[in-house]
Amino acid sequence: MRIDKYLKNSRLIKRRTVAKDACEQSRIEINGKQVKPSANVAVGDKVTLRLGESYITVEVLALTEHVTKDSAKEMYRILDEN
Repeated sequence: MRIDKYLKNSRLIKRRTVAKDACEQSRIEINGKQVKPSANVAVGDKVTLRLGESYITVEVLALTEHVTKDSAKEMYRILDEN
């Protein structure tokens, strides 16, 4: 699954266009590497989001195309947050 779509489906970022912009501004990393919006994410990957002064690192637990609001939290596990 593309990283921009994953961020939207997991509700870590509200809209896909915002996720795309964050990737283009080098604010998203997968396993320590800055990525483009089209980069693929897999189960077990560690995704770091830098938004403003804060950051959050999550581990990908599931890749689901259609997600309800309640089950979106099951797509990732928070590893580090600031």
